[in-house]
Amino acid sequence: MKVSTSPSPPPALLRDGIFPAACPSRTVLDHVSSKWGVLILVALAQGPQRWSELRRRTEGISEKMLAQTLKTLEGDGFIHRDAQPVIPPRVDYSLTSRGHDLVALLIPLMDWINLHAEEIVNGQ
Repeated sequence: MKVSTSPSPPPALLRDGIFPAACPSRTVLDHVSSKWGVLILVALAQGPQRWSELRRRTEGISEKMLAQTLKTLEGDGFIHRDAQPVIPPRVDYSLTSRGHDLVALLIPLMDWINLHAEEIVNGQ
């Protein structure tokens, strides 16, 4: 059996579909791959959470950035916002089925980053 060490060609999607400047995938990639977008999506993988829970989980995020990121991810169909008509107001955020599909791909990436982050940051 002959083993090839040359990389296989990229799938047609990667060769043709994502590189043009006007490709819609660039917009989605920008939303999903932002630092806060990834952290919020991964946090919601553990179940529905309220605003304050998400703010505590994603240390360092400002209220403005949390609101903006949640609105963007909701608009993209990755998260669901459930505002309950109670006093005081209660809003829960959860992943949609599209969000669960995405997070299933993000978690292995985040695991890899977590495993290698220290050596990368330290230049090893």
